[in-house]
Amino acid sequence: MMQSLEMYFQKYYTACYRAAFTLVKNHADAEDVAQETLLRLLVYQPNFKGEQHEKAWMIRTAMNLAKDLLKSKWKKSTVHMEVVPETERTYFQIPSIESDETLFTVLELPKRYRSCLYLFYYEDYSIREIAEILEEPENTVKTNLRRGREALKKKLSERR
Repeated sequence: MMQSLEMYFQKYYTACYRAAFTLVKNHADAEDVAQETLLRLLVYQPNFKGEQHEKAWMIRTAMNLAKDLLKSKWKKSTVHMEVVPETERTYFQIPSIESDETLFTVLELPKRYRSCLYLFYYEDYSIREIAEILEEPENTVKTNLRRGREALKKKLSERR
C-alpha cells in the first residue's frame, strides 16, 4: 500500500491542493486538506471503477474536507481574507501557466460559482461530473456556471 500511496500522492496531491485552495484560500489549510484527503484514502481504501472515478473521489473528498474546515468553529471565529494575498499566489501556480490573473479573479467569486468554474475550466470536468462531485443537480451546476461566467466577465472588465 505504501508504494501505491506514494503514487496517489504524486498523481493527485496537486489537484487536491488546488481544489481545496479554491475554497479555503489559504496555503496551510489547503495543504492540510490535501494531506487529510490522502490519509482518508489510506484509511478507507475505496475500490475505484477507473481513473476518472479515482480522480473524482479525491477531488470530492478534498472539497468536502475543505467545506468541513470552513464550517468548523475555529474557522468561524477567525478572520479570513476574501482576496487571495499576493504571497499565497505562488503556491497555486499551475506548472504549464506562468501567470493566470483569471484564476485569481475566479477565486474572488462566491463559493458556488468558484467551485463550478474551477472544476469546469481548470480540472476539465463535464457538467454531469461536477454535479456528482458537488452533489448538486446538473441544472444548478449549469446555472452557477452561467452566473459565474457573468460575474467573472464583470470583474475582469472592471480591472481593465
